[in-house]
Amino acid sequence: MTEPQNAAPQKAAPRKEPSQAELEAGRLLFAGPCDFFHGSQTLDQLPPPALPEIAFAGRSNVGKSSLINALTGRKALARASSEPGRTKQLNFFDLGGRLVLVDMPGYGYAKAAKSVKEDWQKTMFSYLRGRPNLDRVVLLIDSRVGFKDSDREACDLLDKAAVVFQVVLTKCDQLSASDLQKRIEEVEAVLAKHAAAYPTVMATSSEKGQGIAQLRAMMAGFAAPPSR
Repeated sequence: MTEPQNAAPQKAAPRKEPSQAELEAGRLLFAGPCDFFHGSQTLDQLPPPALPEIAFAGRSNVGKSSLINALTGRKALARASSEPGRTKQLNFFDLGGRLVLVDMPGYGYAKAAKSVKEDWQKTMFSYLRGRPNLDRVVLLIDSRVGFKDSDREACDLLDKAAVVFQVVLTKCDQLSASDLQKRIEEVEAVLAKHAAAYPTVMATSSEKGQGIAQLRAMMAGFAAPPSR
């Protein structure tokens, strides 16, 4: 159950770097196999809930496919749609039988038909609210532009679904250190107003590898124990 939307904002917790053991757990998890195993265009096509799931959401062209490929060390595991904003399919990837990554359709494409946008909201909300093994949503925000209206709508949707989400900034190599710090503080101020938001922000670059090890470590904390 979410907290009231007018609850007093809470200050972001200090950013904590993962330990060497956590970094190694993340490295080992993502060094294993990662394979596409299912695509769902409708809710009745969802695979049975089994392994822990982490879903990736973000605006079209935010760099979601590039980030998933960087995390898994594959060049074309996740593919960007040739028509941004029109892909409706949820894509499921099995990470070594321990964790499932879910690539959600991009949102916020200006030229997408209104019916497509409404369909995205309806389908995604139903998935987010009803998926018992969904442990976290990684919400990607382009560090160069920060929050847009569609991102704020996505945060509201996640609040209503009562699913914890963590913002990960993409393309951070294109900002100076000072500009990146300002962007992080701006985003954390927005997140303080959302009940379902994890209070700290992660900064990444798929191109330069920035933050990839830390993101892997975070995600490894949700993975099922390795089979013996």
